[in-house]
Amino acid sequence: MRIATFNINGIKARAQALPDWLDEAQPDVALLQEIKSVDEGFPRELFEERGYNVETHGQKGFNGVAILSKHPLEDVTRGLPGDPEDEQARYIEATVVGDTHAIRLCGLYLPNGNPCPGPKYDYKLAWMKRLQTRAEELLASETPFLMAGDYNIIPQDEDARRPEVWQEDALARPESRAAFRQLVNLGLTDAFRARVSGPEHYSFWDYQAGAWNRDDGIRIDHFLLCPQSADWLTDVGIDKDIRAREKPSDHVPVWVDLAL
Repeated sequence: MRIATFNINGIKARAQALPDWLDEAQPDVALLQEIKSVDEGFPRELFEERGYNVETHGQKGFNGVAILSKHPLEDVTRGLPGDPEDEQARYIEATVVGDTHAIRLCGLYLPNGNPCPGPKYDYKLAWMKRLQTRAEELLASETPFLMAGDYNIIPQDEDARRPEVWQEDALARPESRAAFRQLVNLGLTDAFRARVSGPEHYSFWDYQAGAWNRDDGIRIDHFLLCPQSADWLTDVGIDKDIRAREKPSDHVPVWVDLAL
């Protein structure tokens, strides 16, 4: 089963680019971030006519996450537990059943956190703590799961073309990286780094300053796999060429193949 994550940076802006990529790549599941749409405004028919079941957790104008799946989605929940006053649409969960195994999909759009220090950075770190708690719960229940999406975290210097310019940014500050490591150290696997080593592997290029043309990118879209799902990992990839197409997102799809 091929499962992809893709921050589309607005469903309206990507109304052609996203279906084109789906038709070409044919992922079984796509976890989307930044749909920037309320649930009733999401163009479900574009994806249902392609054989996808659609679940959304939307918000007007910004944020918003969704799951597209060619397999039925079960036990769908919306919102990251731990803060009932958090109204930002950044998290969705569902279970998908393959030929031999079921897996809990946790689709996330982690807060950016800039400017930092400040309230937005405090929210980012608190959100990451809640994500860690949720991972601990799933591990304790021995539920096979993955957590995938736009983490807004540059885990290591090799995940940026110019790491020096990110040192004081919320995406690469020591506290951010430490929170990411704490999550991994629960026993989770960074799927991409389990298969691919070295620099120059990026999933985001800013629209400004010719970043794409200079390959001035960063890797911030990640799959973290629990031990069971890590055992099922057979391949990973980044669909980098999507960034060069007409009206692209500033992110590109990242995917894993799991023996489900």
